[in-house]
Amino acid sequence: MLQQMLINTPVWVWALLAFLIVRGVMSGIGRETGIRKLFIMPLAMLALSIHGMAASFGADPFAAPAWLAATVAGTALAWALFSLDSVSVYPERGTVFQQGSWMPLMLMLAIFFVKYAVNVILHVAPQARQDGGFVIAVCVLYGLFNGIFIGRLLRILAIYRSGVARKYKLL
Repeated sequence: MLQQMLINTPVWVWALLAFLIVRGVMSGIGRETGIRKLFIMPLAMLALSIHGMAASFGADPFAAPAWLAATVAGTALAWALFSLDSVSVYPERGTVFQQGSWMPLMLMLAIFFVKYAVNVILHVAPQARQDGGFVIAVCVLYGLFNGIFIGRLLRILAIYRSGVARKYKLL
């Protein structure tokens, strides 16, 4: 069964996995990034998560509320745990320097593999779409992962804004 699952996986899925691994490894290296580029991966992962939820569960009444609650919780968790020392801001260049972190790689792979596993489960057992517990568990995972990306982004933006305010003596 595992062999059939891997053989029947479209090539673009493996290309996406390779892209996520490359982006994740790059995040393990400290780098200076423009503010706009900070939005790319959180928005891409958000789109992947929402697409996965909609394609898998459609208009299930439990899906969106479970996802939203978990997204808020993940955002709050990331905001609280994000190390302020891991970012330096350069408002004059419109950039931030982020220390390397393997967390984005782990989150991207987690979203990918949850989405992959859900697709396999729904292919093998389509009735799982009607299982409220399954729907909620999957949507909570998607929401937590996305919330962590969003919370990290918001925390970096807040640090950047405070650096801009100090530079221009707005604080």
